[in-house]
Amino acid sequence: MKIDLTDTTASKINKALVQGRRAIGTPAVGMVLTLVIVTDEENAYDALKAASEASREHPSRTLVVIKRVSRSPRDRTSSRLDAEVRVGAEAGTGETVVLRLYGEVVDHAQSVVLPLLLPDAPVVAWWPVNAPLDPANDPLGALAQRRVTDSYTAEAPVQELSARADAYTPGDTDLSWTRITPWRSMLAAALDQVTCEVRKVEVEGEEFNPSCELLAMWLADRLHVPVKRSLSSGPGLTAVRMETSCGPITLGRADGSLATLSIQGQPDRAVALKRRETAELIAEELRRLDPDDTYASALRYGVDRLNTEAAEAPAREPEAVEAPVETAAKAPAKKATKRAPAKKAAAK
Repeated sequence: MKIDLTDTTASKINKALVQGRRAIGTPAVGMVLTLVIVTDEENAYDALKAASEASREHPSRTLVVIKRVSRSPRDRTSSRLDAEVRVGAEAGTGETVVLRLYGEVVDHAQSVVLPLLLPDAPVVAWWPVNAPLDPANDPLGALAQRRVTDSYTAEAPVQELSARADAYTPGDTDLSWTRITPWRSMLAAALDQVTCEVRKVEVEGEEFNPSCELLAMWLADRLHVPVKRSLSSGPGLTAVRMETSCGPITLGRADGSLATLSIQGQPDRAVALKRRETAELIAEELRRLDPDDTYASALRYGVDRLNTEAAEAPAREPEAVEAPVETAAKAPAKKATKRAPAKKAAAK
């Protein structure tokens, strides 16, 4: 059942939800959480489809917040709220309310969403695209116990990880982290089968793929060994190679669906490691609403290391490149001779 409301209020939307439940003969509310999706018109359909499929495992009230940007100055001053209420087969196993905000009400979306939250139920906020830099301090993010972003959709995905680390608050998570759950499980199971010391690791995958970076950060954080990041044509993650005292351990996936696990002294095994759809990722995130300490530790460890390397690189550059150029152009030959021993000492 679908009910369209134009220029409405939160009170009228709640009445429409009750009316819809009674019309289909299910007045009882059996939902476990409220999922708030903040997106634009272009990505609303895909996000709503993924949420509807995930609701089969987690019956929920889904609130889709679409902020419409008005082009006309006259439209910007007028506020309006349009809603589309879906119950029954139209909304999977829960309820769906699509909210379209116009004018000044765009800046007060939390005032519209707050009366529509399920009482005494957890709230999860999800930004499929255009996530705020600090989700916990966002007006809508402040209503949620769990905040889901996706750094893969950012313009600079790897740099987005630094912003996520700087603004991390318990309850934040990233679908780029969720995508590597099967990889982490498989690698942990492989290491449980041997009693060897890991010496170094190589993570191979697409360039500018935040999931590859997060997996490398997690391995470096947990194993405390050097982790090399190498590039491939994909799709996504393609291989993890670990050098151990008992021989190499390799988990490779070339086609995006079937992987091969190779351990020294054991026959190769084919394992299912299919790239998952967004609905599966969201369903996994809704299974646990407590803070993900493993994600926080890996994110902060890896970003701190990247920042340290970036800070050290410019310090070495003037000594190796800029100083000799300046010496050759402006200083006499005698001065250049005096600087040479200092350069050798620095190299030693």
